[in-house]
Amino acid sequence: MTSLLKRTAAALALSAALLSAPSMSMAQDGGGSIVVTYKDDIATLDPAIGYDWQNFSMIKAIFDGLMDYEPGTATLRPGLAESYEISPDGKVFTFRLRDGVKFHNGRAMTADDVKYSFERTVNPATQSPGAGFLGSIEGFDAMQAGTASELSGVKILDPKTVEVTLSRPDATFLSVMALNFSFIVPKEEVEKSGADFGRNPVGTGAFKLSEWTLGQRLVLTKNADYYREGAPKLDEITFEIGQEPVVSLLRVQNGEVDVPGDGIPPAKFREVMDDPAQKARVVEGVQLHTGYITMNTKAAPFDDLKVRQAVNMAINKDRIVQIINGRATPANQPLPPTMPGYVEAYEGYKYDVEGAKKLLAEAGHPDGFETELFVANVDPQPRIAQAIQQDLAAIGIKASIQSLAAANVIAAGGSAEGAPMIWSGGMAWIADFPDPSNFYGPILGCAGAAEGGWNWAKYCNEALDAKAAEADAIVDPAKAAERAAAWGQVYEGVMADAPWAPVFNEKRYTMRSERMGGEDALYIDPVNTPMNYKYVETK
Repeated sequence: MTSLLKRTAAALALSAALLSAPSMSMAQDGGGSIVVTYKDDIATLDPAIGYDWQNFSMIKAIFDGLMDYEPGTATLRPGLAESYEISPDGKVFTFRLRDGVKFHNGRAMTADDVKYSFERTVNPATQSPGAGFLGSIEGFDAMQAGTASELSGVKILDPKTVEVTLSRPDATFLSVMALNFSFIVPKEEVEKSGADFGRNPVGTGAFKLSEWTLGQRLVLTKNADYYREGAPKLDEITFEIGQEPVVSLLRVQNGEVDVPGDGIPPAKFREVMDDPAQKARVVEGVQLHTGYITMNTKAAPFDDLKVRQAVNMAINKDRIVQIINGRATPANQPLPPTMPGYVEAYEGYKYDVEGAKKLLAEAGHPDGFETELFVANVDPQPRIAQAIQQDLAAIGIKASIQSLAAANVIAAGGSAEGAPMIWSGGMAWIADFPDPSNFYGPILGCAGAAEGGWNWAKYCNEALDAKAAEADAIVDPAKAAERAAAWGQVYEGVMADAPWAPVFNEKRYTMRSERMGGEDALYIDPVNTPMNYKYVETK
């Protein structure tokens, strides 16, 4: 182990401590099956494509990456790689793969699969919203530009060893190796299913897809050949689709459902929390989340900075927090308060209706204008959108609400033309991994503004992209404070451009049936929502 590797490991442990739960002793395999409900259908289970809170953890149950997390924590550990080494300059990562890992089709996983999977995600034809996460790998730009068909920085040393060379030091690279977009897939299955691979996923994960009736149910069954001893705990997970959250809650109370995937309906939150018996089944925790309003910076009228600043000043965030029964705190910047890089002294845009009207008038809209506000159609999101609509109306902006299934809102935001305004609630943004860079690249960086991306504001500030890259090049743990300060400057720059109106940072509440077992930390797992499917169990 090089000294840099030791320092990197120490840094990972330090950042993980911000969110990590106490060390847990995993119980023996208890078997059993559970039922989880959702209102909307699953868009896809393709790890290169799926990027919403609903399918993200399902994908983690079906696929694996070279790196993984200790259950219920943000502490990194080797995954499909049994070990790794990092060069002294921090640019070359050598991964040694585990023996005996098989895909669900029975074929052994090799280094060829690692190279193929990375290149598939980066290939523009895949239209992966997470391609940018692999942007530090040498050859990324050439593949994105279509001038190369492979990543020059990914080399197969032998069937069990992969060497990845970066074009620049990247403090987040090991975290990216635990992210869905770097998960390993079998080429033959992707080619067999084509565009339908997301409906016929085959991975190395703890569960296999055994049934998917669109709009009704999806069933995952235990992978008996899973490489980690003692996982998964469950034999089967059934996801029932089309369940209104209020109905799901009632079914949990009646013992018919184990976890309401969409959470506790806001209208029922106080009823649940005021009942000691029900409250005892709720796990509370911190969530690295920011809810925000995006504005399409590439189209009028939101291509005007003054208009975007006016929207920021028009939103009554305290009132919106009341709508969700105080389950959040008002936000004034993209990062949540517990994330390194959060700027305590930053005050943001104050709620000022008259000031907002003045800015609109200066922008040439003294009488306001008409626009559209897209929102996911699961409560409380439409009610929050209505509050935003009222706030905008107070300064003359007439916003027509487009309430759609989350997948359709995501598609609208990621389309080439984009959507005028989107309320992110129920879709974004919960951290993929606990690092300030994760709130920039996919949702504010230039790469994320491409078609299929999650930068719904279509915002691209190349100077800030360069500063972000400089921040991520600070890999020495001794300079963690310097790196956090650099990220803070990036986010202050973002807010000066005002592509978003940050609204609140939400807290996390997961309800479970009486028969659900496992440590509480598994139900507020920082990288799995609503829970860590691999390690929860029945009593």
